[in-house]
Amino acid sequence: MSSDRTYDGKYDDIIDLPHHTSPRHPRLPMANRAAQFAPFAALTGFEGIISETGRLTDRFVPLDDDQKEAIDLRLDILKDRIKEKPEATFTYFVPDRKKDGGSYSTVTGSVKKIDDIERRITLTDGTRIEIDFLFSVSGELFSEYFPD
Repeated sequence: MSSDRTYDGKYDDIIDLPHHTSPRHPRLPMANRAAQFAPFAALTGFEGIISETGRLTDRFVPLDDDQKEAIDLRLDILKDRIKEKPEATFTYFVPDRKKDGGSYSTVTGSVKKIDDIERRITLTDGTRIEIDFLFSVSGELFSEYFPD
């Protein structure tokens, strides 16, 4: 077939008629007409599941007895000075709510409360840290107890 179209007269009876428009159904706007050809997501949510599976988490590393003892000593110092709302920096593990593992977080703040029963530290800004997930406790306060 050549690129030159030849008119053979088959549609002479309808060629000049106006385009039909339904009185009941309004014409679809151009933007909506294009949407009918948009890609179809047959597996809704699948992309989110794939990205969640690919998200990396850290593994919790339990402390040895010496490390636990060092942290307990620092917590005792903080408890002794709790009325002063001492400032310290805590590095701790935060378990992931959706998958195995989690991440390590570091926060600096003033200590409001250390609860030995619930095994939790509460900072004045409301941050709560699980004592069993502590990795390190540091701060200027400890330099008078542990000179370099």
